[in-house]
Amino acid sequence: MRMLGVLGGMSWTSTAAYYRGLNLGVAARLGGHHSARLLVSSVDFDPVVHAQHDGDWDLATSVLTEAARGLRSGGAQAMLLATNTMHKVADAVEEAFGAPLLHIADPTADALQADGRTAVALLATRFTMEQDFYAGRLREHGLDVVVPDEADRETVHRVIYDELVHDVVRQESRTAYLGVIERLAERGADSLVLGCTEIGLLLGPDDGILPQYDTTALHVAAGVDWLCA
Repeated sequence: MRMLGVLGGMSWTSTAAYYRGLNLGVAARLGGHHSARLLVSSVDFDPVVHAQHDGDWDLATSVLTEAARGLRSGGAQAMLLATNTMHKVADAVEEAFGAPLLHIADPTADALQADGRTAVALLATRFTMEQDFYAGRLREHGLDVVVPDEADRETVHRVIYDELVHDVVRQESRTAYLGVIERLAERGADSLVLGCTEIGLLLGPDDGILPQYDTTALHVAAGVDWLCA
């Protein structure tokens, strides 16, 4: 089995889901006592969060590129960047890593297209919803992207940073998200992308009126395919 690097810690709650999912996927694929051959680098999220909100993407990039070099020197042959938002700097991280980075948006787009989806609602951090690095990549696959209005974007963002990254799950926040989803469906969305790796902690597959595409689960599946190829 090849060695896959996982650059995580953004947040630890979603990185734990990556670790569990990759191991479950490999065990299901290969049987026996197989587990995923991984090298995990979990960064301190606090300076990254401050850099994001200060708009200091150079600082945030430096944290990730240093970790990526460490993964490569440790023997990782490909990498998952276990966060949607920091795919804003995926090109720089991949260059520092010096080997393939499996982009989180690509398996998401493949799954949407396979199911014939065309207008996808995107729930994510404010950075991911308002900037083009993620939605633009989905559009490159021929998908239309619908994001919440400003007030709903603020709600979605706040729940992620104030609750989910701390492993806090509240029913009132689930209810608020369901209202956001209903409004996105009214605007013509035919599917829902959970475009933050923590949102799967809050929403189950049967929550809401739109079919869900969990980027964490889809990214993990791509990692399992790479490990078992």
